[in-house]
This record gives sequence, structure tokens and C-alpha cells, in this order.
Amino acid sequence: MFKGPRYTESELMARLKFTVGLSLAFTLTGIVFVVLYSLIFVTQPMTQSPNDAKFFELITPIATFLTGILSGIMLGKQDDKKEAPLPPPPEVSPSDLVPEPVAEVAPLAVAAVAGAAVVAATEDDKDEDQIA
Repeated sequence: MFKGPRYTESELMARLKFTVGLSLAFTLTGIVFVVLYSLIFVTQPMTQSPNDAKFFELITPIATFLTGILSGIMLGKQDDKKEAPLPPPPEVSPSDLVPEPVAEVAPLAVAAVAGAAVVAATEDDKDEDQIA
């Protein structure tokens, strides 16, 4: 289905960590900007409203959780085992481009033509011997 090279397990894990880390970082950044916007640019009464109190009560553990996950992803170690590198793709030789039946028959056809030429030359020699 896919014609590109297959990724190793460590490459797939690195891509997964990058994608998850990026999405969590954007989420955390969005939360911080929403909280800052609500504190700076929205007019606040002297006493905090119950809705704002519940909002901050909900946002605090979410932001803490996202920060912990991001730090865990960034500080997480790879496994000590190293995978063997993939062998390079085989080089294509001209004999690989010829289909197998032709490659098997071609030497026989050359031998048959060479044999026919030898038989024809021998018959020509016999004819010349008979004429002389």
C-alpha cells in the first residue's frame, strides 16, 4: 500500500512522542492564554464570581497534569537496546531486469544457435568432400 521505507520501532516512538508533545504543548499554551486573557482584558468585579472560581478550580489540575505529562515525555529515556540498522536496498543489475523464464531460456537458445551453426558447418564440409 505505502511505497516508502518502513519505520523502525524507535522512529515510530519518536514520531509519536513528538506528536503527543506538540498537541499537549499547544493545549497548555491555549489554557495559559485563556486564563491570562480572562484576568487581564475582562473587567473583573471586586469579588470573584462563583463561575470564575469554578473555572480556575477546574483549570488548575488540568494545567498541572499537562505540565507533568510534557515533562515526562521530554525527560523520558529511550530503551538501552539499539536496533540494527536496516540493510541498504539491493542494487539492480541488468540481469535482474530480465524476467526469469527468459533468463533461463536465453542460454539454451544461444547454445542451440551455436550448435546449429556447428552442424551446418559440418554438413557443408561433408558436401564439399562429396563434390571433390
